[in-house]
Amino acid sequence: MTRSKLTGKTVIHILLILGSIIMVVPFVWMFLTSVKTDSEAIVIPPQIFPKIWQWSSYTDALKQLPFLSFYFNTVSMVVVRVACAIVFSSMAGYAFARIKFPGRNILFFFVLIQMMIPPQIFIIPQYVMVSHLHWLNTIQALIFPGLVSAFGTFLLRQFFMGIPKELEEAAILDGCNRWGVYWRIALPLAKSGLVALGIFTALFGWKDLLWPLIVNTDLNKMPLSAGLATLQGQFNTHYPMLMAGSMLAIIPMIVIFIFFQKQFVQGIATTGSKN
Repeated sequence: MTRSKLTGKTVIHILLILGSIIMVVPFVWMFLTSVKTDSEAIVIPPQIFPKIWQWSSYTDALKQLPFLSFYFNTVSMVVVRVACAIVFSSMAGYAFARIKFPGRNILFFFVLIQMMIPPQIFIIPQYVMVSHLHWLNTIQALIFPGLVSAFGTFLLRQFFMGIPKELEEAAILDGCNRWGVYWRIALPLAKSGLVALGIFTALFGWKDLLWPLIVNTDLNKMPLSAGLATLQGQFNTHYPMLMAGSMLAIIPMIVIFIFFQKQFVQGIATTGSKN
């Protein structure tokens, strides 16, 4: 390895390490705040480490909020959203990538438009539909906006476009119909894309805040994000307890990312590939 290449790799690694530190600092600060006292959490200049580590904020958060209901509502919402996103987005993505039909490009253009428009614009019509369905203060209301994913359609379309056409042509010659090609050939080859979409959908659903606060006012019907928002008072906020609740909320997502890190990175890296 030449000296210039070694220097370039060293600089790249230093930049990556600095970027990693910047990304980790908010989580470390959140944890340190959760074990501080109220006065230590708001003191200026900031105090990094607490004098005495206080773990009572975690027990207080568990006592004040129904975390079991929060976890159940959040997991139920995320599981159904992920399942619907994978099923519907994979079918739509395959159709846009491989099936030629009139108006295909125009319809896909409308899918892209949905990704360009701020999601807040859809809140009023979605709320009207949920209200007419009598789904307010229910888990169905939390699931409703995630039944269809424009992002998932775009993501999986890129994956299906990267599959060699020769594989599909060989399957068709062997007597496989279009549905069989999709189910037996396309889906198994797009496994990393499906996992990436599942992780993205789970993350989006786990941190969704505005929609749950609007459709559900019952504390026992809220997900974690909306439930934690109730810890922030109008005039006074117990920041250690708020940070403790946030730590309890992010642990499942961290565990999921650790277990599926390889598929997640692979899915993002191969999103833009196509024939």
